[in-house]
Amino acid sequence: RGDDADHQHLRYIKQINAALANRPPGLSVTTHMCRGNFRSSWAAEGGYDFVAEALFSELNVDGFFLEYDDARSGGFEPLRFVPPGKQVVLGLVTTKRGALESKDNLKRRIDEAARHIPLDQLCLSPQCGFSSTVEGNVLTRDEQAAKLELIVTTAAEVWG
Repeated sequence: RGDDADHQHLRYIKQINAALANRPPGLSVTTHMCRGNFRSSWAAEGGYDFVAEALFSELNVDGFFLEYDDARSGGFEPLRFVPPGKQVVLGLVTTKRGALESKDNLKRRIDEAARHIPLDQLCLSPQCGFSSTVEGNVLTRDEQAAKLELIVTTAAEVWG
């Protein structure tokens, strides 16, 4: 299309900020950094490193829902650019496969993220919705419920 891929994120940040410029006081806005979610497949991969500094420090939102469910998401180092007062929701639980994550592994990954951003700025969630399209993902209702229960119990143990 002829777009400048090296600077496109800066254009989007400006456009989103313009759209949010007159939001009413007290309205919280978050954004989800989606890499695709169709029938348990994905469309993009790569860490947040390239866009992190501009995205986290310049985008006028209150929080970020970030996908961190597998190696294609990169490391937690870019979280160092998130300023105080903004929340980061770690999408550590995949919605693409039914196998349940280990609670101990989730806690270890939360601790790893907390090396780059204070724990009180972190939250836990699925990496994306369980059904971004009408076709949904290849998880059963029971698998989805088990993942949500895991998130709730893990979060209660980590944040109280």
